[in-house]
Amino acid sequence: MIIPAIDLIAGKTVRLFKGDYAKVTNYPQAPQELVKAYSEKGAEVIHIVDLQGARDVANRQLDLIGELASGVEAIIQSGGGIRSEKDISDLLKRGVSRVVIGSLAIKEPALVQEWVKQFGPDQIVLALDVALDDQGQKWLPTHAWQEGGQVRLEEVLDQFLAVNIKHILCTDISRDGTLKGSNNQLYTELQQKYPQLTWQASGGIGGLQDIKDVAQTDVSGIIVGKALLDGLFTLEEAMSCWQDA
Repeated sequence: MIIPAIDLIAGKTVRLFKGDYAKVTNYPQAPQELVKAYSEKGAEVIHIVDLQGARDVANRQLDLIGELASGVEAIIQSGGGIRSEKDISDLLKRGVSRVVIGSLAIKEPALVQEWVKQFGPDQIVLALDVALDDQGQKWLPTHAWQEGGQVRLEEVLDQFLAVNIKHILCTDISRDGTLKGSNNQLYTELQQKYPQLTWQASGGIGGLQDIKDVAQTDVSGIIVGKALLDGLFTLEEAMSCWQDA
């Protein structure tokens, strides 16, 4: 499926280039308008990232996310700055269906595994942002990509399989926001190695051919953000392309 993404800073729709807060693009479309339009056009899942909360957990945009989650049929998955059980509960109470957890799953895996058991695998999405080295090793930077990683992707996945984790959002950092195409070799490898997981691919989608290429990896969904905001194609075109691939 196609999963439209909306990134938020100070209540506005933005995008970062390769996760760099110094390279932010502001978009005129209000997040409220985008969520409503995406849902009405048939998006089954919408991905909302609180970039403000990811950088400063005391400044999370909970009220706005609750507003976005209300009154739409689409499943809303959201994350950014998730550090406690209360953070998860706050989002679920505001209508979010799935809470996306990134850095903490790497730094404190035992704690997040307990949350998966507590809230259930359908309500937690692990966001694993991959930095590939020259040898093809998959490292996981943390804290909105501001800290280098010393943990490999496979190590984290193997730990969370023990608690029946289901949803994994995987981003190739080098492709994010670039519109230069997705890392299909990465997703093909991960889908083949971990077919029991529901994979969401993310990063680099710049055209309809990119969507066709990702569909060939057999992942369950693809996050599309900047390309939709820049008007490179419509959500309807993307969904049709995915279905026909």
